Amino acid sequence: MTSSLNLSGRVAVVTGASRGIGYFLAKELAAAGAHVVAVARTIGGLEELDDEIKAEKAISGKGEATLVPLDLADGAGVDRLGGAIHERWGKLDILVANAGVLGVISPLGHVEAKVFEKVMAVNVTATWRLIRSVDPLLRLSDAGRAIVLSSGAAHSAKAFWGPYAASKAAVEAMVRSWADETKNLPLRINAVNPGATRTAMRAQAVPGEDPQILPHPSEIARKIAPLASPALTETGLIFDAPSERFLRYRLPE
Repeated sequence: MTSSLNLSGRVAVVTGASRGIGYFLAKELAAAGAHVVAVARTIGGLEELDDEIKAEKAISGKGEATLVPLDLADGAGVDRLGGAIHERWGKLDILVANAGVLGVISPLGHVEAKVFEKVMAVNVTATWRLIRSVDPLLRLSDAGRAIVLSSGAAHSAKAFWGPYAASKAAVEAMVRSWADETKNLPLRINAVNPGATRTAMRAQAVPGEDPQILPHPSEIARKIAPLASPALTETGLIFDAPSERFLRYRLPE
């Protein structure tokens, strides 16, 4: 766990928390003392996460979780999430917008409309709706932090990755705008490129790849977790997890 990170008394929302990077990020934040509001569609994965957080708390005395089974495509449910957090805690300190879908790896002209629309609905529209729901709560924190998962695909725009690449480029544009809107507040907002990671989504995208050559999601989560620190100063940037560096967006030529 990220031993130097102290999030005691802080409330964190993590979406896509039932598996992969989201699962291990939720564990990292809880181990640092946060109360994690774990959001995902898969109840079994959330319950497993809760068990692990409770087991860690029994040893360290740190961390708690509230489980929220929710499909982020349920816009009204996302709206209610912000209201429920406000009623219980009165603020939000950390947002990890991690949930996303790949769609298909296919020539753009062969992508079915329903597949394209789902990628945009989950990766873009749901992320915007989540931001809208919790932005007022993050502004109430003394050191609000937003961590929005993106992908190198947004920049490489490789053949056959069109819908996913487009969705992540849109997400990064929202991060930049949101960060610029709040640059004079204590709120710090950054996108993250996790790099190729041993996840189910990566296996779907590159089925012939040996997963053992890729870093485990727990390793990537340990690199990302410090972006939740109240001491963080960077905003409006991309954190590149493989190199552990903040990168500035390319300016127009």
